[in-house]
Amino acid sequence: MRTTSGADIIIDGDVVIKVHRLGTDPVELAVRLRIATLLGRAGTGCLLAPLDTEPEPVDHPAGRRWCTRWPRVDTVSAGFGGLPWADAGTLLARLHHAREGGDVGIEHGAAARTLRALQHLPSNAPPVISRAAAALPESARRAGSAGRPRTLVHGDFHLGQLGRRPGLPWQLIDIDDLGVGDPAWDLARPAGFWAAGLIPDDDWNAFLTAYRSSGGPAVPASDDPWPALEPLARAAVVQAAASGARRAADETQRELVAACGRMPVD
Repeated sequence: MRTTSGADIIIDGDVVIKVHRLGTDPVELAVRLRIATLLGRAGTGCLLAPLDTEPEPVDHPAGRRWCTRWPRVDTVSAGFGGLPWADAGTLLARLHHAREGGDVGIEHGAAARTLRALQHLPSNAPPVISRAAAALPESARRAGSAGRPRTLVHGDFHLGQLGRRPGLPWQLIDIDDLGVGDPAWDLARPAGFWAAGLIPDDDWNAFLTAYRSSGGPAVPASDDPWPALEPLARAAVVQAAASGARRAADETQRELVAACGRMPVD
């Protein structure tokens, strides 16, 4: 068993059992499972389909938790050759155009993830993280904003959220933060990490070009994408830096903290 983002992952042969983080709403989780089922038809959709559409309760000393069952997939790992950035851009564009789930009334969880990370910021964390967080604009504190597109959003996209079964194409995995809101949130982490110098230009360009070529609505088709991405890219970097502050700092964490230090504070 391994733990990731408050969830426990148990692998049983070709089945992955995910015990979701404490406090997960089972009604909302069931809605997300049904959306993933609709969008993962025959293994060719943009989302990986679960094996069941209803979460099952699990007793836990701290309170009731809920588990779901999924097919086992290969994920993008360190040292993976030819990182599938273009596939990721295409998948996100398809998700953002999906009609299924567009009116579910559940907001995606990206903004809430940032708030949770800041609530658990250690007292000895570099002060620039708190200063950057305090200066985030209002659009970086909510799932969607007036005048912006409103679509289905993954809510926690990074390259590790791609998975595939043998002989099948990549799909998006992990629906814990799936919901509706501004699709730019799904581009925020790659954009922020690119701006921080953690993603090479070629990878970022492949990702953005594939997203635009597939008609992704989060950014203009040809004009400068940065005005739409910048506020949320800042939030993604702040969230990652705040989460990383709970561990021993590595080179990535140092770059994230340095990026926080370069953010405007007025």
